[in-house]
Parts: sequence; C-alpha cells; structure tokens
Amino acid sequence: MTVPPTDHTTTEPGATPPRGCPHADTGVDGLTRLHGPTAETDPMGLYEKLRAAHGPVAPVLLDGDVRAWLVLGYLENRDVASRSTQFSRDPRTWHGWKSGEIDAATSPLVPMIGWRPDCVCADGEEHQRLRGAVTAGLDQFDHRGIRRHITRFAHQLIDGFCERGEVELVSRFTEHLPMLVLTHLLGMPDESGPRLVHAARDLFKATETSLASNAYVLEALEQLVLMKKSAPGQDIASVLLSHPAGLTDEEVKHHLRLILLAGYETTANLMSNVLRMVVTDPRFRGSLAGGQMTLPEAVEQVLWDEPPLMVCPGRWATGDTSLGGQEIKAGDMLLLGLAAGNVDKAIRPDPSTRVHHNRAHLSFSAGAHECPGQDIGRVIADTGIDILLTRLPDIALAVPEERLTWRSSTWSRHLTALPVTFAPRLPEAHDVTAPLPAPPPPSSAVPAAPQLPPADVAVGRGGPRTTWRARLRRFLRRR
Repeated sequence: MTVPPTDHTTTEPGATPPRGCPHADTGVDGLTRLHGPTAETDPMGLYEKLRAAHGPVAPVLLDGDVRAWLVLGYLENRDVASRSTQFSRDPRTWHGWKSGEIDAATSPLVPMIGWRPDCVCADGEEHQRLRGAVTAGLDQFDHRGIRRHITRFAHQLIDGFCERGEVELVSRFTEHLPMLVLTHLLGMPDESGPRLVHAARDLFKATETSLASNAYVLEALEQLVLMKKSAPGQDIASVLLSHPAGLTDEEVKHHLRLILLAGYETTANLMSNVLRMVVTDPRFRGSLAGGQMTLPEAVEQVLWDEPPLMVCPGRWATGDTSLGGQEIKAGDMLLLGLAAGNVDKAIRPDPSTRVHHNRAHLSFSAGAHECPGQDIGRVIADTGIDILLTRLPDIALAVPEERLTWRSSTWSRHLTALPVTFAPRLPEAHDVTAPLPAPPPPSSAVPAAPQLPPADVAVGRGGPRTTWRARLRRFLRRR
C-alpha cells in the first residue's frame, strides 16, 4: 500500500529522524509516538505492539513528545469513561500546562485537548446542565425529517456525477453529505458546507494550520450565533440560545463547534469505510445483496472493525491510581483507544466473527460522555449509502485495492480516495430548484476546499424504483 507524505509537522526538539528510520517511532525515554511513519501506515499494528509490550494501558507520546497513557483494553476503556470522579474530562487538570510540556499558543494539539466551555470539558452538574441543552437541540428532529434533508442533499450530490460513469466518492460524496446535513441542522446556510469540510479535515490532522482552521470554524459559528439571536428558527443553534440552562453566547458557539466537528468527522469516515467494504469485499457485498445483513447492521460491523475515531482525547487523572497494571499519577493524561478496545481479545477472541447485531462497541465512547448525536450519524450514513447504492448499484472499484491510500493522525484514519466506476445514468426527476453551492475561493488562513462543481439542478427522490438490493443481485449474477 502506498502512503501519502505526512500531513503534519512535529514540534519536537532536535532533529527529526528521516522517514524510514527505526528511531522515528520513538521519542524521549524510548516511548512510542502516536504520530510518525508507523502510526500513519499501520495504526492497528502499532496498538497491538503496545498491547504486547505494556498490556491494556501503554505510555505513549503525542505531537511534540507530549506524554500520555493510551488505554488499549476494552474493559479499561469502559472503566475510564465511566469514572468521572477519578478520570476527569476537564483538561485544566492536566499538569502539562504548568510544566511547560506544551506551548498552548502554537501546539496543534490544542484544538483537541484544550479547555473549552462545552459539555465535553465538564463533569458533574455542570456537564448535566450543558449536555441537557445539547440533547434538546438534537432531539427536536425526528429521523424522518432528517432523512428528507439527507435524501435531498444525497440526490443533489449524485446528480453532479452520475452521467460520467466514474467518480471519486470521498471528495465528492462521503466528505460532503454529512457536512451539508449538519450545517443545515445547525441553522447555517448551505453554502457554508464546502469550506467547513476542508477546515474540519485540517483541524483533525493536527497540521501547522490546525489553529487557523479552528479559528475559521469558530468565526463562522460566532456569526451564526449572532444571526440566530435576531432571527431564530427550528435549528440547533436556536434551541441552544433559548434553552432554560441559560447558555452564554460563548457556550453556544463552542457546543455548535462540538456538534459540527464530532458529527462530521465520525460520519464522513464511517461512510467511506462502509463503501470501501462494499467495493472491495465480495463477502460483505454479497451479505448485503442477499439480505443476510441489513445496511444498518453493516454499519455496526464497520463501527466494530474500523471506528471512525480511533483515539479519543482525553481524560485526566484527579489523583494517583492504578489502571491496567500501570501507576497513573494525578494530572496524567489518558487517551481512550477506541479502535484498540474494539479488537481486544478479552471480548473478541476471533476478530473475524461477525458482530453486526451488537452495539456494545466503543466507537461512540461510553459512560456519561457517550456521543449524544450518534443516532443522527447512523441515519446520515444509512440513508446516504442506501441512496447511492439504489441509484448506482453496479459501482465497482476503479483501481486495484492495494492502490488505496490512507491519511492517519493520532485521532483517526482517513481514506484519502475511493475511485469507482458504474454505468452512466441520467439525473433523477427533480422537485426542488436550488443547486448546491460551489466552494469559496481559497483563503490564506485555511487551505482551499476540494473543488465540487455545482449540480445543474437539485433533485428529490423520484418515483418507485427497483430496490438497490435487487439490482445489485442482478448485477452480481451477470459477473
């Protein structure tokens, strides 16, 4: 498998080992880095090496050789996620801020581990107050209503490429559909989506421009808060502003950021991973076509095997304790190893055994901070993929599987491209007339968004059609 060049620079002191050097994966005191060559090319292999060397909890280094503990065991992950009195979600507990281990003004880690006035960085009653407002904002939408928006956007995106007979699905579909849906639910105009796609991706990559990308996202959301204060609507921003919890404008802005970024990253990666399985794994595709596995079950299987967020930041020890045979000191940082926990042999002795009927995976974390928007992410993935396979049931991988590439950061593994071919088709019958926006021109603060030509027309769901499973079965029989 070819691997693209690294997308981030480190801030570690001294010379950086050249790519391929065996020392590139180790830093101070010989500890393993969660960034660098091995983390980028084989993160799951790296987790297993750490598990073999240290057990269910391993000492690791983040960008800049910042020390942390990576929790690898399934039960240990659930323990940390469920004991907020021992493992706080408030990053101000971390001793690294005072020790000079990190430069808060320049470190690309800050957007991921820095304190913000949102429910993710709070515990106890404060967490309940803030999370209650978030839950109210998310619960106002019934799934049928959300599906209508997903359907509209999915058809619009597909109409932009269905006549060509080929497309790169990551940049043209899986990266854009979740952002278009989420920005709509938040109350933002549709034209905000393409630019935010690029900013969100850059933020999660921990690059030298991550701070600028984070600032761009916050600026866009600050404008949304101001707009909704004067013209509220039926959207998440308006609910947060009017909720009895009494959120400040700053709290509203940061909760909008949380919903947007967490929902986007996990859903875009999940959709890419499911579609990759469809076009590369005949057994997976055959189970879908034959009805042995429903699409929602296929999504759960991928959540077990390839969680969209592989490592979740972070927890901070409130006092000295022991975990997985390691001595944890007060103020230490812990990272939830979601991907490693999902394949822990203590709960999955045979990783090849199908578990698509089981939702006990760690992909949305656990405990009081388990993702409140996970069902919306599932609806976006299920509906978007269903529409794509209904309209293009004969999609096939356009390149040999070994040519697929990934871009990895400490937190996630992202498929860079998924080129497919299919029989060209005409756009669907349309019942709305607003095309999706083209991406804005490049700016110096945030790299340009991927080019997405506007659709000629916006379309809704057409009349009755043969189900994609039936069309896929016919296609497979012809092969």
